[in-house]
Amino acid sequence: MGDQSSASYIHMVHHLIEECIVFNMSKEECMEALSKHANIKPVITSTVWKELEKENKEFFEEYAMRRKEKSGASSTEDGDKQKWAPQQAFSSSSSSSSSSSTLHQIRSSQPRISSTRS
Repeated sequence: MGDQSSASYIHMVHHLIEECIVFNMSKEECMEALSKHANIKPVITSTVWKELEKENKEFFEEYAMRRKEKSGASSTEDGDKQKWAPQQAFSSSSSSSSSSSTLHQIRSSQPRISSTRS
């Protein structure tokens, strides 16, 4: 892989991790989902996740606390819990405009994870 394609690949993994976070997934759940649905090796997902944690320590601390709070509440709300459709999030084909619009709305309500890499 050349430098540009490596950077592009890492950027894609970064984007997919953000999608996992939108769906309130743990690091382990994200690693499993990306491995299964996007054919990304867990070690790659783990490495990118760890770098994002270093660059966004406060965000990930708050995210962990929100996940912990939600996991306590989710046992009573499992019937109402929105299910994730990984095949849609990781589709290699371009998404429909309604999906893109919904994703944009979801993202605008979530804090953006910063990255010092371009």
